[in-house]
Amino acid sequence: MPAGDKKKPGLLGETENDARVRTTALVIIAFAVVLFLLVQARFLLISLAVAIILFSLTSDVIRLIARQRIGRFSFPNWLASIIALVLISAALLVLSSILLAQLNTVLFTTVSYAERAPEAVASLFSWMGEDVQQAVLNSLSSVQISGYVRTVAGQAGNLMQGTVLVILFVGFLFAERIWFDTKMSNFLGDEVQAARVNRIITSIIHRVNYYLLVKTVVSLITGTMIYALARAFGIELALALGILTFILNYIPNIGSIVATGMVALVGYVETGEPQTTAALFLISGAIQFLNGNVIDPWMMGRALRLSSFGIIISLAFWGAVWGIPGMFLSVPIMVMLLVVCSHVPGLRKIAVLLSREGLPEDETELDRIGEEIDNRKAS
Repeated sequence: MPAGDKKKPGLLGETENDARVRTTALVIIAFAVVLFLLVQARFLLISLAVAIILFSLTSDVIRLIARQRIGRFSFPNWLASIIALVLISAALLVLSSILLAQLNTVLFTTVSYAERAPEAVASLFSWMGEDVQQAVLNSLSSVQISGYVRTVAGQAGNLMQGTVLVILFVGFLFAERIWFDTKMSNFLGDEVQAARVNRIITSIIHRVNYYLLVKTVVSLITGTMIYALARAFGIELALALGILTFILNYIPNIGSIVATGMVALVGYVETGEPQTTAALFLISGAIQFLNGNVIDPWMMGRALRLSSFGIIISLAFWGAVWGIPGMFLSVPIMVMLLVVCSHVPGLRKIAVLLSREGLPEDETELDRIGEEIDNRKAS
């Protein structure tokens, strides 16, 4: 037997090298199984992930409603949860209807312009010569735009189903929130450890909520500016472009690029003027650059110290697993991993890689969050 192959007690004839190989194989198999489940159950899991985010966003709202008094009447916790659920359901249904209406408008217009689009795009390359222009036209003509439009329309049809499922999940989470602390204490069997887990969960909720709040404000500003820009140039789809820009800006990095290209392409298909297209492209690109690289980081501050490379990796992974919804959820999931890995000694190196400056959350931050929890309970 080689000198390095020591027998490991407890397993018949197994050496340390064999144990490492077995552990590595088990990790690979477990990862493959988890990945398979993520892909196969993605509709259900995406709805559950969105429901958890919405639930975390409204937990503070429920506490605020429960603390309100009208004379001698105060809102019990169950009534506050019902009011919050009704408000969330109404907001989700309205937003889904608006999104579907605008998406249908864009898809209908896309079909209308499908025949003109290849020639319009190919003409952008006319300065490179007729051969290049003809080659681009031949390449674009082979693309079946109507097929892609039908695929997108089919996926958009699942939006309302997902909205109903999210509402159901949020309702069940509201029903369980009252007993969450008790269940956590009984599950862990240690009050101190349960309080620590509660602080970690609260930290995740706080950071995800702050990210979504800042992203919503920045996306709203960007969408409004794009709408005003398109209106100024007389683009018919100005409202749809503004709404879709607002939505696409939730996808880090790639969303702003797609939105800028979409504005320029729609402008050129509608007007057919290279000067107008160039102006739309440059101005919309400047808007995205200003909001994405100046206003967004300034508002985020140090609350989200995420690695830019890590964001790209998370975006690529969740985009491959869950498609477009995974791109929207990639940063919240990365925030969750960063906070969890920061407070698990064996995973802290992963948190260092995920953080921007290599300085993940420390225990001081957890202590501050613990004080906030105690103050909320006291109030």
